[in-house]
Amino acid sequence: MQIFRVVIAALAALSISVPTAMAQPKSGVDKLYILNCGEGVAGDVSRWSPGVNVGKSMEFADNCYLIHHTQGWLLWDTGVADAIAAMPDGLAPADPRAVHWHRPKTLASQLDQLAVRPGDIKIVAVSHTHPDHIGNVELFPQAMLLVQKAEYEWPDANNGPRFKPEHPVTEIEGDYDIFGDGSVTLIATPGHTPGHQSLLVKLPKTGAIVLSGDAAHFRSNWDNRVVPSMNVDKDKTVDSMRRIADVMAKEKAQLWINHDKAQRDSLKMAPEYYD
Repeated sequence: MQIFRVVIAALAALSISVPTAMAQPKSGVDKLYILNCGEGVAGDVSRWSPGVNVGKSMEFADNCYLIHHTQGWLLWDTGVADAIAAMPDGLAPADPRAVHWHRPKTLASQLDQLAVRPGDIKIVAVSHTHPDHIGNVELFPQAMLLVQKAEYEWPDANNGPRFKPEHPVTEIEGDYDIFGDGSVTLIATPGHTPGHQSLLVKLPKTGAIVLSGDAAHFRSNWDNRVVPSMNVDKDKTVDSMRRIADVMAKEKAQLWINHDKAQRDSLKMAPEYYD
């Protein structure tokens, strides 16, 4: 009888421990590189913080993020077009309040430095479809594009498509676990645009990071929950910032704000990486 009880207890322990282990698969991500995908100066920062710092200029960064997973390479956002690197005066905006962009390094040259060919990029995921985030999508014509359905269907200023129709695409509706192991997850954060999304990355040593896209443009926007004047939906923007805060609390995650140059200057840039 005593032996029978021991066997039953061992089986019960096994039935508990196996599902628990299966529920927490090991992350397949081992490297995250930050790439310089543009630098600029905003003519009037109050465009992003209505009523605050009216008429003052502000430096902006524009980052791309290259992520290595055991299943392949993923690129998050593609920055302003590489062609801007050849423009001595950069690309001046039509609206003088907006950002005057320069491109110190091309995306292609930074990938080459890392010995990563454009054809090695299997997935390109974009936060949204503004030009400073999709400027180089067609450097990767065979890569699977991951974009929210609402964003993909949102017409451009000329009422046309924002991507070439022949580019392979997966239209996402809501959150999406890209590799199926919880290591890289798209988080639906609409408001800046109809289908804006952010990215949660879980690294073995660095821990969790939320790449916010343009859910917030710089730290004071985030801290004060300020909504830029050009956002398509103010209420959804605020809800999305609240959603990101909840994800950060749950995952004990850092927040990396794409255009915040002060933060970008404090981080390691490629060829260094986070693991």
